Amino acid sequence: MNDLLQLIDSPADLRKLERHQLHALAQQLRAYVLDSVAKTGGHLSSNLGTVELTIALHYVYDTPSDRIVWDVGHQTYPHKILTGRRDRMHTLRQKDGISGFPRRDESEYDTFGTAHSSTSISAALGMATAAKLKGETHRKSIAVIGDGAMSAGMAYEALNNAGVMHDCDLLVILNDNDMSISPPVGALNKYLARLMSGRFYATAKNVGRQVLGVAPPLFELAKKFEEHAKGMVVPATMFEEFGFNYIGPIDGHDLESLIPTLQNLKELGGPQFLHVVTRKGQGYKLAEADPVAYHGPSKFDPAVGLVPSTSPVKKSYTQVFGTWLCDMAAADERLVAITPAMREGSGMVEFERRFPTRYFDVGIAEQHAVTFAAGIATEKMKPVVAIYSTFLQRGYDQLIHDVALQNLDVTFALDRAGLVGADGATHAGNYDLAYLRCIPNMVVMAASDEAECRAMLTTGFLYEGPAAVRYPRGAAAASHAASGSVASLAPLAIGKGVVLREIAAARAPSAGPRVAILAFGSMVSVALAAGEALDATVANMRFVKPIDAALLAELAQRHDLLVTLEEGAVMGGAGSACAEALAEAAVVRPFLHLGLPDLFVDHGDPVRLLAECGLNDEGVVASIRRRLQQMASRHDAARDDPPSGELREPRLVVSNG
Repeated sequence: MNDLLQLIDSPADLRKLERHQLHALAQQLRAYVLDSVAKTGGHLSSNLGTVELTIALHYVYDTPSDRIVWDVGHQTYPHKILTGRRDRMHTLRQKDGISGFPRRDESEYDTFGTAHSSTSISAALGMATAAKLKGETHRKSIAVIGDGAMSAGMAYEALNNAGVMHDCDLLVILNDNDMSISPPVGALNKYLARLMSGRFYATAKNVGRQVLGVAPPLFELAKKFEEHAKGMVVPATMFEEFGFNYIGPIDGHDLESLIPTLQNLKELGGPQFLHVVTRKGQGYKLAEADPVAYHGPSKFDPAVGLVPSTSPVKKSYTQVFGTWLCDMAAADERLVAITPAMREGSGMVEFERRFPTRYFDVGIAEQHAVTFAAGIATEKMKPVVAIYSTFLQRGYDQLIHDVALQNLDVTFALDRAGLVGADGATHAGNYDLAYLRCIPNMVVMAASDEAECRAMLTTGFLYEGPAAVRYPRGAAAASHAASGSVASLAPLAIGKGVVLREIAAARAPSAGPRVAILAFGSMVSVALAAGEALDATVANMRFVKPIDAALLAELAQRHDLLVTLEEGAVMGGAGSACAEALAEAAVVRPFLHLGLPDLFVDHGDPVRLLAECGLNDEGVVASIRRRLQQMASRHDAARDDPPSGELREPRLVVSNG
């Protein structure tokens, strides 16, 4: 058969095909997804599972006029391929390439940017409401949400709202594949499992509608019987209680079921709920057998599958945390660990195995995770919340209101701080320093290497109040001289930094201005390299809050330029904390703040992204030299025409470099 996929440049082309051609198209699309991800890396299992559903949606609905919102968004590779991006799949998640998630600025078919979970129903309901208000009664809004994303409270807030808006045409499709990134947890998952076991009910209901639909009196009688029998065969359907018309479950890989069902639903008004059952990794036996391993693989050979690397692998910060967590749990039985559905990603598999009664996966429910930890802390236990920096943003009110305001003893281990590479701006942890340091009672630390990460986690754990330790994605840096032991559970002195490099003692006064680089976390290694190139003092500040004001004042007295360096947003970040501390002490020195710029940094190779932000060795050296040249030019101008015949000390200068 001809390669049908090559004929599809838009859903309009898809809708020209005959129904019998769609099966072949599904096979070709699945093969194309597999081949593409094998070459670039990315999310695989979830996308192999949505091939038929994607085809059916674009075949039945008039996209982009009809709106489809995908949740969480990593299941949209088939959607991207069918909506004009087939020939750009080789650029997936690479610099200047297409995103691994829907993006409004990438395609008109990406109606809403999704990457954090559980937002689709709210967004689609908003679109349906707008269509009603504008009189666009022909337009349909569809939210496709995974069963893992249904563990978040936001999904139920939207269902609660949508169920009473009977004049809004909204279709919610539950893509039930029995898998979030970590094993699914919670009452909903158990409910869906019970519902799926009720095959008799599903079959009887569908057959009854087909057979009795031609005789309205009999159909009404059957409906009344159905309402009674439903409670006998399966649990009460909660989605109908929310006000939705519930259909399903149906096989999400059976186009002969999907397409007629969607066509019927398209003609119905009001809130509709379709439950489809799919299989992650569908059509690729290795991914079917181990969907977790193939959730987000790097490049691989599809004929061989994933092969363990034989080259030495450096320990990651995630592994450092996982080891520390087990060590501290063995030392203190009060420790409990909490994760919002990121057991593997946060390095907690071994902890769950060794301390199962002290391990809690609360599902994709960051707000609940934070307040749950707060409740545990009120009973003199010591909760550790392992959470990605970008996901803690979702529990910010709870962090302030439920933890910090009550000064409760909760430790936050913030993984993926700073740029994260291929996942892009939605997953980057660029803002934690700024949004944490403004909260009273918080202790905020940034780890620069393996030993320091352990020491900071211990420090936060022993501190009797809220504390956060941020560390980046990837390999942990080799320990610096002042970091301590990689096996120790000893804490650091709170609020104290350490000088790692001093300007050479033999430096001549004529060598130019004396520079001190104040580095935080992942930027310490970069600062040391820049310090060698410029013969500058380098301080590892360690604490963003409380900042080491004494060290700052001492360095300001001995240096002509202070440079702060952080892998976080400059605005309100660690550099701002330094400037505020010196301003409070009435110490005036020229400043250069280096960090992430005031924009959302796109996806790409993290090394290249840092270089483009000026946060590699060469970029930092170049920024400092530019600032020194500016200072020299201003000094020369002031000397040629000094106000009142005197030189003035340079004013505080704040810049992002």
